[in-house]
Amino acid sequence: MKDKHPSRYETQEGPEAQTEPGSRGRVLLNRLGIRSKSRMDRAEYEALLAAQTAYLGQITPQTRFTAKLICRMHKDWLGGIYEWAGKYRTVELTKGEFRWPPAYRIHANMMALERGPLAQYTPCRPGSLPEVARRMAKVHAELLLIHPFRDGNGRLARWLADLMALQAGLPAPTYGFTGRGAKARRDHYLEAVKKGYLRSYDTLVGVFLEAFERRFRETEADR
Repeated sequence: MKDKHPSRYETQEGPEAQTEPGSRGRVLLNRLGIRSKSRMDRAEYEALLAAQTAYLGQITPQTRFTAKLICRMHKDWLGGIYEWAGKYRTVELTKGEFRWPPAYRIHANMMALERGPLAQYTPCRPGSLPEVARRMAKVHAELLLIHPFRDGNGRLARWLADLMALQAGLPAPTYGFTGRGAKARRDHYLEAVKKGYLRSYDTLVGVFLEAFERRFRETEADR
């Protein structure tokens, strides 16, 4: 489940848009007083690994994911770093020309996600690899379209996808966002997510299938 975020985005002004003094606007205001982006990336990464390890003992094949549980996952991951961890964002987020749905709609959108894809596809039951990948893709795209939190949405969504895979009796996929060919894979993933926003899931399903195959090859190589 090791994974680093592939990109950042811009926000409008607001309390959650404050940056750490002395960070030249590159690091969000945080509990640790970290001003270096590389140090913050490492702190977030290590906190994610710790949270992922802890949740392996909490999430079972019978766990149904809900909006409340997703908020708790976000807080358990980033709560030691950011005051706003686990809380829905209050700022508007944009990336380039793309603008995510407004903050005031997040609660309603998360409730719709809970009643829809989360209720339909979690717990994620065992099935064929393409079936499981499609369930993951639908939940993944819908959660990322909502973009409920100030930061960490992509990594949280991939963590949720990992847990769905484990529920289905599969290993967590390897996304390949580091190392040789990482940029091309990140770019392909981001394009697949954008298509998912339009309810066109085939490309994102393909991303998950490739990530599973990458994990299977790693497992074989380790034997």
